[in-house]
Amino acid sequence: MTNQEAKFILGVYRPSGADAGNATFGVALEHAKTDPALGAWFARDQAHAAAITAKLREIAPPAGLREAILAGGRLSAVPEQNRRSRLPAWLALAASVAVLATIGIKLWPNRAAAEEQRLALFAIDDAAHGRHGGHGTAAGALQSMLSLASTRLGGDLPVDFAALQSTGCRTLRVEGHDMIEVCFVRDGSEYHLYVVQRSDFPELPAKDGPIFTDREGMTVASWSDNQRHYIVASGKGRSALEHLL
Repeated sequence: MTNQEAKFILGVYRPSGADAGNATFGVALEHAKTDPALGAWFARDQAHAAAITAKLREIAPPAGLREAILAGGRLSAVPEQNRRSRLPAWLALAASVAVLATIGIKLWPNRAAAEEQRLALFAIDDAAHGRHGGHGTAAGALQSMLSLASTRLGGDLPVDFAALQSTGCRTLRVEGHDMIEVCFVRDGSEYHLYVVQRSDFPELPAKDGPIFTDREGMTVASWSDNQRHYIVASGKGRSALEHLL
C-alpha cells in the first residue's frame, strides 16, 4: 500500500475512534504506524477533524428562536412605524439563521462524500475477503434478474429489502445498520451487489450517475435512488462495470 492509497482511506477515519474496529482501515492504520511521514500526516488530519467537530458542536440556534419565529406571524399586525423599529432585531436573527444554513451547506457535501466512500470501501473489503452466500426465493429471483444481459444497473432496482432479509439473503452490519448482498454472474464474471436503505444513511447524496472507486484489485460503482443506495463490486475492472450500467 502506498502513502497516497493510505491517505485516501484514512481521510474518512473519524477522530472519535468509532472506526477503530473496522477492518477496512486496518492495513492503512498499520502503515501509518510504520511510516513516520504518513503517521505525522494522519496525526495532523485527525487533529484538524477533531477541531472542526468540536466547533460544530458549539453551534446552537439563537436563544428564543422558536418564540421569535412564532411571533413573526403576528408582526404584520403591528403598525408600520413599529415594524420599522423592530427591523434591526429581525435582521440580526435572519443573519444568524443564514450563517447556520451556510455552514451546513458547505459541510454537507464533504460529509456526504465521506459516507459514500466509507460504504464503498466496506464493499470492496467484503467483496475481496468476505464469505459470500445466501438463499431464499427473493434472493434467487433478484439474482436471476441481475444475471440477464438485458438488466441495466445504475438506477432503481426492484429490491424488497425486508423480504430479502427475512428469507435468507446474506446480511451484513455496517456502521450499525443492515446491508444486504446478492452475488450474480454476468458473461462468466462474478459480481457482488450491496444495498442499504437511505433512511439508515441520511447523509448519502442522491446521484444522477454512478461513482467509481478502485482499491485492492477491486472496482465498485455506487449510486442511489430515493429509497436505497447501491454498490456493485467486481474484480474485472471499471470497463466491466460500465457494461452493466
